[in-house]
Amino acid sequence: MNDWPDGWTGGNGNGNGRGRGYGRGSAGGPEGARVMRHVQRPGAPQHSGVPPQQSRGYDEGYAEPGYDSGYNTGQVYGQGGGGGNGTIPRQGGYPPQGGRPAPDWRRRLKVGSLTLVVALLAVTIGTYFWADSKLKREVDLSKVIERPGEGEGTNYLIVGSDSREGMSAEEKKKLHTGSAEGKRTDSMMILHVGSNGNTMISLPRDSDVEIPSFKGSESGKLFPNTGRRVKLNAAYAEDGPELLVRTVEHNTGLRIDHYAEIGFGGFAKIVDSVGGVEIKVEKTMKDKKSGADFEPGTHTMNGEQALAFVRQRYGLDGGDLDRTKNQQKFLAALANQTATPSTVLNPFKLYPTMGAGLDTVVVDKDMGLWDLGRMFFAMKGVTGGDGKSMNMPISGSRGGNLVWDQAKVKQLVEQLKNDEKVTVTSDR
Repeated sequence: MNDWPDGWTGGNGNGNGRGRGYGRGSAGGPEGARVMRHVQRPGAPQHSGVPPQQSRGYDEGYAEPGYDSGYNTGQVYGQGGGGGNGTIPRQGGYPPQGGRPAPDWRRRLKVGSLTLVVALLAVTIGTYFWADSKLKREVDLSKVIERPGEGEGTNYLIVGSDSREGMSAEEKKKLHTGSAEGKRTDSMMILHVGSNGNTMISLPRDSDVEIPSFKGSESGKLFPNTGRRVKLNAAYAEDGPELLVRTVEHNTGLRIDHYAEIGFGGFAKIVDSVGGVEIKVEKTMKDKKSGADFEPGTHTMNGEQALAFVRQRYGLDGGDLDRTKNQQKFLAALANQTATPSTVLNPFKLYPTMGAGLDTVVVDKDMGLWDLGRMFFAMKGVTGGDGKSMNMPISGSRGGNLVWDQAKVKQLVEQLKNDEKVTVTSDR
């Protein structure tokens, strides 16, 4: 009796073989290894890792088209698109499509932030050393003799000179500077930086002062005090910055800690580099010698116009005293416009501004970029209401020179030395 279903009988017709190639089992001895064909499901992509196989024996009559047992590659059935390399899928499910891990955005953000910080730090340090190296440290205050004692705070002597160094004939004509040899002080002021507010004091160039004993800056020769009285700017013309510092200290009793000077050409370049400076003109200004020609109102002055504005002496009611007020006013506006985030944090504005100014700034040997920056921001603070701006107190004149009010000067200097709030006023 044949217990096998219809269609399962072997090819010998007696029911023992159960079909050609099927179940030789116990009757015919153990089956040999059979090579099974790798069959893909219809429409499934071909895996390059599985070579085509020749089929015979076991799967000839049993395997349906499209059936893939997976046995011939050692692959676990249902593993998915692993490439046929026999890898066991990771615990928890199938790997991401394409076999690529998901991006770690938190790590990428940390690395990106660290890279940005390092880059900004490198640029900042590089800029500092670049700018610091451009300063002209030409003034040696160690040559100044018989100096007053140090006080509280820091005192800067800021000088605008009529130096024409590096200017072409065309630039001299355009800026109305003339062609005089050498250089003289065109403006002078003391800036005191302290904890009780900053104070800016203009020193009129026509101030009547005594030339003290001094040591020649070049010769080293000692010159005694002969009681000569001259205009303050004559000290600079006679022996340069060192004698000017010595003369200011002798006539005020205030020690100067740092010296900073800028010439005509550098001043104009700085103004142009920031795109001009906005100034409100109170009265009509006309001066052929300086080139000033302004009507009342607000003007955005370029370098040429700015230089004319701060140099005008003729046609002003107060003469040199009004001139010093205009200089303070302009320097304040320049500081307000340049010491802003839009300039400091913008390399396209910062580098041209620093390059234009630092090439022509002359400072003392002990002054660094940090001191210069502190001075500049203190000037901005004075105009912003965080300090005081004034002329040196004047009591009268002598031979056309302006005489300082000695009582007020003494009180002013004591307040500065002790870093106290300045209460002294100037009547002019």
